Amino acid sequence: MYVSLRADTLTERNISAHRIVRDAEARRVRAIEYANANAAAAAAADAAADATIDAVANVTGPTATADIASPREVGGDVEGEMGSVSAKYLKRKAQFEAIRKIKRSKTFERRKKYARSLKGKKGSGDDNDDEDEDEGDDILAMELSYAPAGSLNLNPGQTENCELCKKRFTVTPYSRAGPEGGLLCQKCGKKLAEEDSSSKNKRKKSAAAAGTNGRRKTQSKILDGKLGVKSLMTLCVETLANNIGLADSLGDLPPYAIDCIARHLSKRRLLNAHTLQLFLHPEAEDISLYDAARLNSDDYVRIFQTCAKLKNLKLRNAIQFNDDVMKYLLGRHITLGNLYLHGANLLSQTCWGDYLKTKGKSLKGLHVYYTDRHFSDEIVESLKTYCPSLTRLKICHNQQVSDEGVKQIAHLRHLECLSLQLVQQTSTEPYVDILRSIGGQLRTFSLRRVGDVDDRLLDALHEHCAALTKLRITHSEKMTDAGFARLFKGWKCKRLAFIDLELCRHVDSTHPRENSDELGLCSNGFRAIMNHSSAHLKKLNVHGCRHISREAFEDAFSADKVYPSLLDLEISFCEEVTDFIVGSIFRSCPNLKMLNIFGCMKVKEVRVPRGKILVGMPNAMGMVIEGSDD
Repeated sequence: MYVSLRADTLTERNISAHRIVRDAEARRVRAIEYANANAAAAAAADAAADATIDAVANVTGPTATADIASPREVGGDVEGEMGSVSAKYLKRKAQFEAIRKIKRSKTFERRKKYARSLKGKKGSGDDNDDEDEDEGDDILAMELSYAPAGSLNLNPGQTENCELCKKRFTVTPYSRAGPEGGLLCQKCGKKLAEEDSSSKNKRKKSAAAAGTNGRRKTQSKILDGKLGVKSLMTLCVETLANNIGLADSLGDLPPYAIDCIARHLSKRRLLNAHTLQLFLHPEAEDISLYDAARLNSDDYVRIFQTCAKLKNLKLRNAIQFNDDVMKYLLGRHITLGNLYLHGANLLSQTCWGDYLKTKGKSLKGLHVYYTDRHFSDEIVESLKTYCPSLTRLKICHNQQVSDEGVKQIAHLRHLECLSLQLVQQTSTEPYVDILRSIGGQLRTFSLRRVGDVDDRLLDALHEHCAALTKLRITHSEKMTDAGFARLFKGWKCKRLAFIDLELCRHVDSTHPRENSDELGLCSNGFRAIMNHSSAHLKKLNVHGCRHISREAFEDAFSADKVYPSLLDLEISFCEEVTDFIVGSIFRSCPNLKMLNIFGCMKVKEVRVPRGKILVGMPNAMGMVIEGSDD
């Protein structure tokens, strides 16, 4: 239909299609003849130039190299002949450069692609085909060289059909070329320009993302210990998170898989009222929500309405867990065995007391974080009456509990795990009373930011605690190196697997490196730790204990010392750590996974063994180095 309409249009305007074909063939023949004539003329010019230069060389002699540049001394005829040859040579060179420039242009590529599509030629790879293709490229470049700039052999003002929409339009000097070599109207040209610009921007953004986000994700995976190929469960969890809007139920997945999904959704801030429904079913006994900031009080009520058999509840960032939710829980026949609340500042002290009085008998674990004002000494005192079965107690970032509340913890006869981080400064005596009363059954003892507690606590630990597996004492400014040495020398506690003594050091802003009284963990205490817990120690943190000497590190990680269970070691800001010490640590700890050395400025170049991670050395490879050496 289109061909017949085009023929009718040509007939109405007295235009012969055969004439158009003959004119095109004639132009192509003239272009070939012109190219051949130029090639012959260039060859003759080169021969003439070589002959002239030889003649000049014979006249001037081999030593007169400077006279070649000044042919006027040779004679007028020679000067005229060389001038003619030079003009022809420069003209040919300029024409060659123009054709080469045209061949590199996008217009040439589009016209070449269009010519191939008309011929139906895909390229056979023969030598004759290559020669024909080169000759065709030269002819096409010659045609474009004689065409007006930007017009593709079409003069402005001429009418032409758009290559895309097939509409008739008037050609302008700004008409854009189409993908097949034709011309585009203004509308189609504008649309194509927008697509080109958007594709370029996408490529730039993807390249930038590959350079920054890609590296950032890689470093994050290394820090999380996720090395190598992802597991099938990880891939499934990531796919679910990417399509969480399409999920209706988690089915009968095991608790471990459901916990992984909850962690992944919380990490990506995807946990809301809609996705919460995936974790709620009548048979659920464990609910762990690691970022509940986007849930309101009605969502918490819905948890207790649906999960009638709930035993363990863990809520982080539960900022909307208020008195109304707690009152609803009190009216339900739900007996929680473990309650973990983080950031529930809207709970009043009255509701805390009512809950412990009503539901406290079945409570075995209580973890309270960031309840600044309403979890006071009175609430801690009521635990001995209302929670007789309590085995785990953790109170962190609390502003109300003081020495009086800490003393009441000594009456919890079944307590096995104790972790405290209080804002108010506390003294040594309440902690000593706890250890005297229930120290023999404690398996976890953790105190954060106890700046005023002294060596009496260490002596009480040595005397009364023989079953500890986890010990944490941080930010101590009164304990001494002699106290730490006495604690670990001859201590009956032989199953200690976790030790955290972060920032137990002397603090003096005027003389930070002078420590004549040996306050904090120093060399003797570090040696005692390594000698005592070498068999079962899995994680050791001596971050900021800057008074441990180089000799102490070298003795602890000498060639004859082996720590087969040590997996994680934190020695950041221990200023005496060197390349040799880091290498000795890798040798003495065959199963070590991660070593942190932030602030160890004497570490310059370390060979990290394969499968181990070194964190904190600022160099060109980055802050995190995954080992590759055998």
